[in-house]
Amino acid sequence: MKFPLLLWALSLLMKKAARNNPDFRKQLEGKDFAFQLQTADGGIVRQFVVANNSIRSKRKAHSNPAFTISFKNADTGLRILTSKDKNAFMRAIQEKDIAISGDLSLVMWFQSVSKYLKPSKKK
Repeated sequence: MKFPLLLWALSLLMKKAARNNPDFRKQLEGKDFAFQLQTADGGIVRQFVVANNSIRSKRKAHSNPAFTISFKNADTGLRILTSKDKNAFMRAIQEKDIAISGDLSLVMWFQSVSKYLKPSKKK
């Protein structure tokens, strides 16, 4: 149950960054594609649509995602997406805990914008 909640929270963080973070908004300029994060069996899936300098998200598979990141299972997805280890994602690919299909340049884009999605720390 925690993995679907994490994917939903990720969509909220992306929407907030699209509204409030000029650096993130700049990364959205000219982008028009969909991607999805899911478990390997497709039991848990969330699509993200990048268009018009904004992000929309739904809890269902997209008919034509530009890329898909599939995690071995929900626990693995939760562990990797919440890891503080900067190499966790790459290690998971090497260990086949993650499978990626589609446009790898857009996967790299997703990895690069993830730095804007950290919750802000209270001062």
